[in-house]
Amino acid sequence: MSTETADTDDELRERISNFLRRNFPQIQMHGGSAAIQNLDRETGEVTVMLGGACSGCGISPMTIQAIKSRMTQEIPEIETVHADTGMDGGSEGMAGGQTSPSFPGDGGGENEDEGPEAPF
Repeated sequence: MSTETADTDDELRERISNFLRRNFPQIQMHGGSAAIQNLDRETGEVTVMLGGACSGCGISPMTIQAIKSRMTQEIPEIETVHADTGMDGGSEGMAGGQTSPSFPGDGGGENEDEGPEAPF
C-alpha cells in the first residue's frame, strides 16, 4: 500500500469517527462505545462494532438503523455499513482489521428486524 493510499484511508477513517461522534453522542453518554473493525475503501464497506452499554441495549437496533442510513448519505465513499453489538453470537462482516479508539456510534446486523426509525 502506498503512503498516499494509507493517508487517504486514515483520512476516511477519521471522517467516519467524526461522523459517529457528531451524530451519536448519546452512545458515549450512556456508557457505550463504537470501534471501526474493518474499512475497505475499494468496496466502500465499513464494519463497526458497538460495545459497552450498547451490548444488550433495547434501542441498539434503532441506533444501527440510523447509523447505516445516515453514514451512507453523509460519506459518499461508504456504500455499505455492517454493524454489530456482539449480542447475536455472530460477528457479521468481521474480517479483522484495525480497531480504532472508542467513540460514540453504531452496531447491528443486516438480517435483523430493524424496527422503527431511530428517534435521534
